[in-house]
Amino acid sequence: MKQRLINLLLSRSFKFTKKPTFTLASGKKSNFYFNCKPTTLNSEGMYLVGNLMHKIINQWKLGKIYGVGGITLGADPVATAVAYTYHTKREPMEAFIVRKEPKKHGTMQWIEGNVKKGNRVLIVDDVITTGSSTVKAIRRARECGLKVVGVLVLIDRQEGGREAIEAMGVPFKTLLTKDAIFRAYQKGFPQLFF
Repeated sequence: MKQRLINLLLSRSFKFTKKPTFTLASGKKSNFYFNCKPTTLNSEGMYLVGNLMHKIINQWKLGKIYGVGGITLGADPVATAVAYTYHTKREPMEAFIVRKEPKKHGTMQWIEGNVKKGNRVLIVDDVITTGSSTVKAIRRARECGLKVVGVLVLIDRQEGGREAIEAMGVPFKTLLTKDAIFRAYQKGFPQLFF
């Protein structure tokens, strides 16, 4: 499953240039870029992400987790895939969204979903670079009374994000690293047949 997910990411979500032409969320320039949404919003991609992350969460021994979520927009399909996978295994799990700014009408909430103060939650994201977006998600979840028990990301670009999260005292795991994806990219990945 992991190799199939890498193949999907390489064919749908990975861009590489010789010169740094991509501007990252951190403002830094890079010669490679992961836009995971074409993979995480695909039915097979959702299936793979949900099942692979479900396995990591169950092996992690974090105790009972009520919900998974993170900063919109990259985390949204990841959280949904994980919550849906839990349902297929007859296990409860809520997905939630951390807004970048509070809702301007109605309840004016920062967090959308059925999570409440005191709930134990896992922050998820599609890609982590410096960790700034994930740190914001952790802080906002804590400010709203959620107990953040860990962070799980689809791809770690290995540029300080893990260290920033762990410096907050939050356990961190990743499904894939930049190095693993680059190894597959350099070998050439198999053609996808449907």
